[in-house]
Amino acid sequence: MATQAGPDRPLRADARRNRDALMQAAIGAFTQHGVDASLEDIARRAGVGIGTLYRHFPTRDALVEAAYRHGVEQLSARATELSATTDPETALEKWMLSFVDYVATKRGLAAVLRSTADTHAELFAYVHGLLQSAIAALLDAAAATGAIRADVNGTDLMRALGGICMANSETPQGQEQSRRLVALLMDGMRYGAVHRARS
Repeated sequence: MATQAGPDRPLRADARRNRDALMQAAIGAFTQHGVDASLEDIARRAGVGIGTLYRHFPTRDALVEAAYRHGVEQLSARATELSATTDPETALEKWMLSFVDYVATKRGLAAVLRSTADTHAELFAYVHGLLQSAIAALLDAAAATGAIRADVNGTDLMRALGGICMANSETPQGQEQSRRLVALLMDGMRYGAVHRARS
């Protein structure tokens, strides 16, 4: 029987450490080998037995879902971190680069989950909400300083970033092209911005 914690049942400290170790090991393995990575190898990387893995993640699908959720949550947290440590214009551009880098290495996770989209509708709604909130906050802050145009729409930007990611491969050359396209997209958002129009 799975020992996953429910809303009113937090994990013990040792179980939390095991789960965190399994999550990091799974993310590394999925990035390196794809979602068909050996679960036994993931358990070994985490320093636990395969039984411990199955207690936390009863199926491969459960592990893939948890890894995807964790990655998007980290991406959302990255927006908050950047906003607190740099100016809004830089924060927006750096976050966009983080987004395309993340998708380049984790595209397989979302693809597998989308193959059974009805089962994961709640998860996709959750991560979509996280990303939309992150983008809206970054855009609003950058527009408020006059660094970018005020009419940039978060949904449009999400689609543009998604298109950049889908058009390029996971090779270093493809990732570099994605980063160049992000720079062009950023230039487009700067065009006609308040403080540039006045300069």
